Amino acid sequence: MAFVRVADAGALPPGQGLVVTANGREIALFNLDGQFHAIDNECPHASGPLGEGYLEGGIVTCPIHAWEYDIRSGACLTVPEERVPRYAVKVEDGGVWVDSGFGD
Repeated sequence: MAFVRVADAGALPPGQGLVVTANGREIALFNLDGQFHAIDNECPHASGPLGEGYLEGGIVTCPIHAWEYDIRSGACLTVPEERVPRYAVKVEDGGVWVDSGFGD
């Protein structure tokens, strides 16, 4: 895995999302009750920025057409056959690190 530091852990409060870049790839980073999760930033429906969406209980709503995704798995709740890649995340030395390789 090729982890890249993308943010300070204290810069993203619980319940919030942030768009970060790791090796040229836009990733939506979320803090869910102190646990960090990362998924692809682009909604497959209309390319909406998921990192700017509304987060509630582990579900992010795309700000363009309201498709919903589980940030823990990348699964789409709106259209079950859709999903977004997710990325491994670790918190180390006060930073949030994301695996910038291909998501799963």
